[in-house]
Amino acid sequence: MTAATQRPDIVSQSFGSPQDPPILLIMGAMASMLWWPEAFCRQLAGRGRFVIRYDNRDTGLSTKYPPGAPTYTFEDMMDDAMRVLDDHGVAKAHVVGMSMGGMLAQSVALKYPERVSALTVISSSPLGVDTSGLPGMTEAYKEHSAEGGDVDWSNRRQVLEFMVKDARAIASTRHPFDEERTRAMIEADYDRSGGLASATNHFLLKGGGPQRSVRDLAVPLLVIHGTTDPLFPIEHGEALAKAVRGARPVKVEGGGHELHRNDWPQIVDAIVAHH
Repeated sequence: MTAATQRPDIVSQSFGSPQDPPILLIMGAMASMLWWPEAFCRQLAGRGRFVIRYDNRDTGLSTKYPPGAPTYTFEDMMDDAMRVLDDHGVAKAHVVGMSMGGMLAQSVALKYPERVSALTVISSSPLGVDTSGLPGMTEAYKEHSAEGGDVDWSNRRQVLEFMVKDARAIASTRHPFDEERTRAMIEADYDRSGGLASATNHFLLKGGGPQRSVRDLAVPLLVIHGTTDPLFPIEHGEALAKAVRGARPVKVEGGGHELHRNDWPQIVDAIVAHH
């Protein structure tokens, strides 16, 4: 399949009744829909929501491109989100994005305000706002991240070891790290995706569209952020909430750059209450 001649396949899955208020979940860089755990999606659906998760391009079962040569832009990924809503017959949804997915979600809400009823951004950073004065990723995470350059992304064992180590590096400081469950999920993601080499394309994407600022957001904003996030320190979430009038910040005490299942009750409650 070539990007120039065919639209990419974007694979999605829904939970709950289409009659309920819809929620679209957008995950971050290199992450397929599996990073929104099925049990988490079912908890949201159990609270009277129609929940949709999907595989970003280059992840899961969606269209893949040669590693190191993505022929699409960040803007194209924003349009993918709208196509997923169209596929499910949804005119307008509460859009929830995490990490890079949080940047995508902000962009979607700015480009397609008529399709977004509310916005929730988890573990991300404000779009179109000067963040140069905010703390960057922790030194420990920088060291770990640099090791990714030595990974042979075609080697299943190397990739799994690095990804499990990555999950531990961004984990909550308050709750125990469940290595067995984490490894099983990453193995499932690797095998379902046919490897993760193409997913590294996400780090090479160009913007592809006009610069937008979250200050122009026209929908209600909820910001959920862990207080010990090593990738986007808490100051990023605080800056995002401060940039948007009426935004509601929710801090996850000891939370890392993850959706730890012990924090699901707080996160689900916040999302369901936001509309």
